[in-house]
Amino acid sequence: MPFFQYKAVTPSGEVQEGVLEASSTAMAVARLQEMGFIPIRAEETGVAKAASAVATGAPLFQRNRLTQDDIGVVTRELATLLKAGLPLDRAFEILINLASSPKVADLLGKIRNDVRGGAALSKAIEAQRGVFSRFYVNMIRAGEAGGSLPTVLLRLAEYMERAKALRDNITASLTYPAFLAVIAVIAVVVLLGAVVPRFKPIFAGTGKAIPMVTQAVLLAGDVMKNYWFPMLLAGAAIVYLLARRSRDPEVRYRIDRWMVTGPIVGSLFSRVEMARFSRTLGTLLANGVTLVAALNIVRDTMGNAYLAEAIGGVARELKEGRGLGRPMMETGRFPMLAVHMIQVGEETGRLDDMLMQVAETYDHEVEVAIRKSLALLQPVMIVAMALVIGFIIIAILMAMMSVYDLPI
Repeated sequence: MPFFQYKAVTPSGEVQEGVLEASSTAMAVARLQEMGFIPIRAEETGVAKAASAVATGAPLFQRNRLTQDDIGVVTRELATLLKAGLPLDRAFEILINLASSPKVADLLGKIRNDVRGGAALSKAIEAQRGVFSRFYVNMIRAGEAGGSLPTVLLRLAEYMERAKALRDNITASLTYPAFLAVIAVIAVVVLLGAVVPRFKPIFAGTGKAIPMVTQAVLLAGDVMKNYWFPMLLAGAAIVYLLARRSRDPEVRYRIDRWMVTGPIVGSLFSRVEMARFSRTLGTLLANGVTLVAALNIVRDTMGNAYLAEAIGGVARELKEGRGLGRPMMETGRFPMLAVHMIQVGEETGRLDDMLMQVAETYDHEVEVAIRKSLALLQPVMIVAMALVIGFIIIAILMAMMSVYDLPI
């Protein structure tokens, strides 16, 4: 059986570290609970050593930037400690000792000091500008008001883990196509900039006419060889100008509208945004936030300006007593299946549960759509790469056949 390196808290609040043998992580956690400990982490020794090496390695590889993954880990660990009955300031003291990086330890220390000074946890985290989202702060505030802070923290951790899983799934799915695209560009650049120009003196020395296709390829090779640096600067300038232009609110709005209504990508991105919207709204409602306040929070946390505008209109309609589903349907900007499910949730009084079902449905649909798209995209990219490279090679071969009077 594998060995697990663990960190746990004793009933007296002391941090305990050690190694135990178990068949799985769940069994390791169960054994720690049988020993009377509050388990914080349990990792296979190889994984734990690798994580330790990353956290304490050379400065070149040391990570000193606070990420949302760090926030998610801290949230789950804080929920575990509070559920075990530890006071809030003592829980933060333990988390500071378990911090994975100096940045995390510094953040937790600031929050602990504010809590010890009498501030509520929601106020303490709100004071850390740019770290916690409005959604996170309002969830904590709702948990404090309802006396269910450990439960809210656990739901927050689950929400962040699901959001991370969806983000990682999309990123991982696009890695291979991006790799193919980079390889294709490099291959074309090498052929045009280094290989093709070598044939130009050969063809020029024969004094014979060469096909127009070959002349075009040779011209492209000359441009690539002699003007690669200005072309690189021009490409960087275009990227910079486009990025700067995309920050303009009107341009950003048009881009966001195309992202969810476009003929190719619209269906996928609309489902991604609907899953995010439903999970965020459902999590807020499940923790006691009113529907109007929850919609305003969701609107501010939406990354798509086109849909955020629609949510703002729905919130205004909601204040007039028209409900949630009907105004969403009238906007025409949300998937019909999701809107119908939301209407059913309103009618049955289980809107928060129905929103979470919508999120699960669209998470699954996004995963399936990505798999199908990649199954088509990868061979298309390979064929396109083969056609471009094949065209260059055939152009050179045509010239050689023409020069040496070989039949084409």
